[in-house]
Amino acid sequence: MSVCLAIPVWGKSSPVDIVNTMVARELDAQAHKEQFDYLSVERSDRTGGRAWTEHVVETPLGRVRFLIAEDGKPLSANRDAQERGRLAYDLANPLAFEAREKAQKDDEAHARQMLELLPKAFLLENMREEGSDWRIDFRPSPNYSPSGIEEKILYGMNGYLLINRSQLRLHAIEGSMPRDVNIGFGFLATIHAGSSFSSLKAPFYGQWRTVHVLGDIRGKAALFKSIAKNQDVTRSQFHRLSVPLTLAQAVALAEQPSLPCGGALSSPDS
Repeated sequence: MSVCLAIPVWGKSSPVDIVNTMVARELDAQAHKEQFDYLSVERSDRTGGRAWTEHVVETPLGRVRFLIAEDGKPLSANRDAQERGRLAYDLANPLAFEAREKAQKDDEAHARQMLELLPKAFLLENMREEGSDWRIDFRPSPNYSPSGIEEKILYGMNGYLLINRSQLRLHAIEGSMPRDVNIGFGFLATIHAGSSFSSLKAPFYGQWRTVHVLGDIRGKAALFKSIAKNQDVTRSQFHRLSVPLTLAQAVALAEQPSLPCGGALSSPDS
């Protein structure tokens, strides 16, 4: 009897139960997200394939980014002046800044869509302990019919989740496409086999934040337009903001030279 009582309540739960609870907690956390500032090192289509080190400050309107270095080298005086001029333009045109940031937030909606799709569109199996996490494999369920281009692309992925056992929060997700996914029988778009993505999160001040994103999505769209969604982003040196900042306050903080151009990842909760 003592052995039975010692079994954690989640020990008897199915992978679907665990994932449903995780998704609910992730969505609730996104609805009550606090703002941070942090260091970001990104190499992506946005950066033209260069490694950009940026001081990022979050606001209710979006992220203020100030470029500190490119490919590990500090900016020239001319480039630094251009960056400050860009932020001055954002300050003078807050509606344009908000519209641009809203478009970028749509990328985050894709991640939420993947989470919400997991319990209904994928088989969740092989749940086992891995360190402080549950590891759960996922693959497309033959009983689900995806609708829309986004769902069809996500539905083509196989992968795994790492879910923190104590808090039931997403720690990591990794997916890859074992075969080509054709949209509209290939006439609209084809996403090539080998396309992949991964995301890693860590706790800071009681909040789980994304610390690494790696994406390699390749394909071709109608009229021979290529599809490329490549990014490698590492975030570190998180600091929680005590109150939401105005755009002017965020720009002033972003331009402060207090953050170095690199450094080890630090987490107050680790």
